[in-house]
Amino acid sequence: MTPIKKIPEVSTFTFLRQAIKILNNPLPFHHKNFERYGDIFKLNVGFGKHAIFSRDAVLAEYVLQKNWKNYKKSAIQTEDLAKYLGNGLLTSEGTYWRRQRKLIQPAFHKSNLESLMATVKQTIVESLVEIKTEVKTDVLPLFSDLAFKVVVRALFSNAATDSEIKTLQHVTEENQLMLVKELRQPYLKWYFESFGIIDRHLKRANESRDILKNIIIRRKESQTRFDDLLDMLLEARYEDGTEMSMNQLIDEILVLFVAGHETTANALSFTIQLLAQHPEWQEKIRSQYQSILKNNNNDIMAAIIQSQLAKQVVEESLRLYPPAYFIDRVNIESDSCNGYHFDKGNNLLFSIYEIHRHKALWKFPDSFVPERFEPEKAKNYSSQYFPFGSGPRKCIGNNFAMFEMILTISEILLKFSIKPVKDNIEINPLITLKPKNAFVKFEILKS
Repeated sequence: MTPIKKIPEVSTFTFLRQAIKILNNPLPFHHKNFERYGDIFKLNVGFGKHAIFSRDAVLAEYVLQKNWKNYKKSAIQTEDLAKYLGNGLLTSEGTYWRRQRKLIQPAFHKSNLESLMATVKQTIVESLVEIKTEVKTDVLPLFSDLAFKVVVRALFSNAATDSEIKTLQHVTEENQLMLVKELRQPYLKWYFESFGIIDRHLKRANESRDILKNIIIRRKESQTRFDDLLDMLLEARYEDGTEMSMNQLIDEILVLFVAGHETTANALSFTIQLLAQHPEWQEKIRSQYQSILKNNNNDIMAAIIQSQLAKQVVEESLRLYPPAYFIDRVNIESDSCNGYHFDKGNNLLFSIYEIHRHKALWKFPDSFVPERFEPEKAKNYSSQYFPFGSGPRKCIGNNFAMFEMILTISEILLKFSIKPVKDNIEINPLITLKPKNAFVKFEILKS
């Protein structure tokens, strides 16, 4: 019988001593502990609570895919995040989640996404007009606006006003910052509740819900079909023939807003900075895309699928800077894997950021090497590469996000060359991994 390995522990005192640094950026703290204790450690956060952090890819694959039924999402998502977003696919669990996933999955089938790509490309092309050349530009606001417009148009066509879009965007960003404070400063929970800070943010969340409700009502009353995601969701039916309630529909749309724009904007911002530092890949992508456009007779989906070099660059960017840089799970029953035993109810947090840069799993783990994702090589990394999660709870919009990013990068490189303005890429780990000071310079491409 294989002996059970003891999980090293990090004390509450060590956690509190580093609290301010952890609030600003927890990744150096985690990395230091991984380097000291190995691929797994237990962190005592006080109040009798602890969390198990892991960068063990075998354990991650086991929990997320092979034995996923024994693991549920933690209260971070099912309660803390859910109070802002509702009970959608990202935050729901159990039978309700399975029913919703089965209902919504067809809307994200490739055949349905194909019909949305013309809208996505048009939105991208229109947004690129706003790029200023020959000046230092922070690309995160640029891509945040672009990605939000893409999600809004894919969902609603032109049903949402500019004012509604701005409110939805601002509320999403405000509530994310508040949730980060709640999660990283649990000892201030009394303060956030006593002084009405959380209530104020929940009221803002209700503003978003009211906007979405009005958009849905307007669509229903118009009796016009737009073949967008909202139409698909309105027409979706459960096995008994019933449709989603208004609250269910709003919950799912809120999740699509957050997951569909936030992570894509982050990933595009990191990718553009990497391309600025590696101009040879700009030329490779540009040359391939120009050749594709010359031969594909305006078939947008065919152009996306053939843009292999852009895909490799995006995949390598997602390895180095995964937007969902942590994935959490709680085991329903006690379990064992890879020599470790987990009592029922353990809180496991997998550092995707650390797994994607693990020296034992990747050659030159901190270097930008898109060649590793060439088609014949990419399959070798399936058990250690989780940019969209893994298993049945893998992000439902992963294909949509990839198509959008490939198109955006390709269209940018048709018009611009990208120059670096600083040597390093900075990060800002919030609920998702965001870039910080994401400055580059765009130059009009010389013909």
